[in-house]
Amino acid sequence: MTDSDGIPVPHGRGRQLQVETHGLDVIGDAERKGTPRTLFWPWFGANVSVLGLSYGSFALGFGISFRQALAAGVIGIVFSFLLCGLVAVAGKRGSAPTMVLGRAAYGVRGNRLPSVISWMLTVGWETVLCALATMATATVFGRLGWGGGTGTKVAALVLVGALTVIVGVMGFDLIMRLQTVITVVTGVLTVVYIGLVADDIHWSTVDALPAGSAQQFIGALVFMMTGFGLGWVNAAADYSRYLPRTSSSAGVAGWTTFGASLAPLLLLVFGLLLAGSSGALGEAVAADPIGALTTLLPTWFLVPFAVVAVLGLVGGAVLDIYSSGLALLSAGLRVPRPVAALADGVLMIAGAVYIVFVADDFLGPFTGFLTTLGVPIAAWCGVVLADLALRRRDYAEADLYDPRGRYGDVPLTPLLLTVAATALGWGLVTNAAASWLTWQGYLLGPFGLGGTSGDWAYANLGVLAALATGFLGTLLLSRGRVRRQESGAPAGAADPGLTVV
Repeated sequence: MTDSDGIPVPHGRGRQLQVETHGLDVIGDAERKGTPRTLFWPWFGANVSVLGLSYGSFALGFGISFRQALAAGVIGIVFSFLLCGLVAVAGKRGSAPTMVLGRAAYGVRGNRLPSVISWMLTVGWETVLCALATMATATVFGRLGWGGGTGTKVAALVLVGALTVIVGVMGFDLIMRLQTVITVVTGVLTVVYIGLVADDIHWSTVDALPAGSAQQFIGALVFMMTGFGLGWVNAAADYSRYLPRTSSSAGVAGWTTFGASLAPLLLLVFGLLLAGSSGALGEAVAADPIGALTTLLPTWFLVPFAVVAVLGLVGGAVLDIYSSGLALLSAGLRVPRPVAALADGVLMIAGAVYIVFVADDFLGPFTGFLTTLGVPIAAWCGVVLADLALRRRDYAEADLYDPRGRYGDVPLTPLLLTVAATALGWGLVTNAAASWLTWQGYLLGPFGLGGTSGDWAYANLGVLAALATGFLGTLLLSRGRVRRQESGAPAGAADPGLTVV
C-alpha cells in the first residue's frame, strides 16, 4: 500500500497520534478498525453547529408556516443524509476515498471532472464555516465590550483558520478524537442555550404564521437538502473506508444517517420556534447567522456560546478540509495529502477574509452557492448511487487506479449524463439574490413554469431533477457496462505496490 506519492505506508501503527500519510490509496485490512456505530461521532460533531438554529429562519424566509417549514426540514434533512449513508456503504466496500470510488462509474481520468466540482463545494463550505465562526466571535466580543472590530475579527480568523488547518492536515485519527470532544461539549452547551432562550418563544405568534404555496414548500425542502446532506455526499465514504470489510452495510448507512441528522433536526425545531416568534431575529440572522443568536442571551453565557459556536463550526470545517484535500488529489494534483489540505486551508482563509471584511450580504451569495453547486453534486450523487445499486460485488480496488483496468479511462456515457442532468437542473433553478447567477432558470419558461418570475421560480426543482436524471439515467444506460466490469477478474485486496493515479 502507498500514499499519494507511491511511498510505502507501514501497517499496524496502533493509535499513536501522527500526521496521516494516506492519500488516495486503499486502506489495508490491518489498519481497518471500529464498528459502524463509531461513524456517529464524526457525523454528529460535524452537524451539531448552532448554525442549525439559523436554518429555522432560512426556512421561514420562503414564506411558509411553521408546520410546513418543519415538514420541509425533516424530509430534507433525513432524506439528504440518507443519501450520505448510502454513499458511505461504498467506502466499506471499496476502502478508498469517496472521489476514488467514483472512478468505477466515471473512469479513472473521467472522474476528474466531478472531483473538481467536489473540491469546489468542500472548499466553499469550509470557507463559509470559517467566516461564520469569525463573525460570531466578533459579535460576542462586541457585546462584552472587549472590542469586536477589525482586530478581533483578524485574531478570530487566525485562530479558527489555524485550528481547522492543523486538524485537517493531521488527518483521520485526530479528526475522530476532536469530533468526539466537540460532540460532548457542543451538545451540552447547546442544551443550556436552548434552556436560556426558551422564554423568547411565543407559540401564538408562531402558530399564526400563514401557510405558503406548494412551490414555496418545495423550495424550502430543496434548500434544506442542499444545506445539509447534499453538501456532504461527496465526502460520505471518506470515514467509512476505515471500517472492517465485514461491517454491516445497513449499520454503515444507518449510523451515518442517524449521527448526521440528529442534531440538525433538534436544532431546526427550536430555530423555527425562535424565528417564528420574532421577525426581527429572522432579519438579523440573514446578515449574521450565528452572531444574531447572541441577542437573546444573558451576558454571562456569551463566552460559553462563543465556544459552542466556534467548536460546532470548526467540526464541520475540519471534515470539509480533509475531504477537499482528497478531492484535490483525485482531480489530478500529485502531492501528499497533508500538502493538499494545507493548500485548501490557504484558499479557505482567503475566502473567509472576503466574506468577513468585504461582502455586505451573506444569505444571498450563500443561497446561490448552495443551489448552483448543489445541482451538479445531485447529478453526481444520482449516478454514483445507481452505479452502486447495480453492483453485486465489491470494487476491484487495483482497477480504480489503472486507466487500462475494467473501469476504463474516460467513458462518455456517465460524463454526458452528468452534463445533461446539470444543464437540466440549472435551467430549473434561480438565484436572483446573486447577480452573477441570473442566467439560471432558462427552462422555466419553455417548460410552462412561469419563467424566472413565476410561482415555480424559487422551488429549485433543478436539484431534484438532476438527482433523478443521474440516478435513472445510470440505471438505464450503465447496467451492461457494470455487468461487463464484474465479469472480469475477481475483486480482491489492493496490490501492495499500488501507485495512485
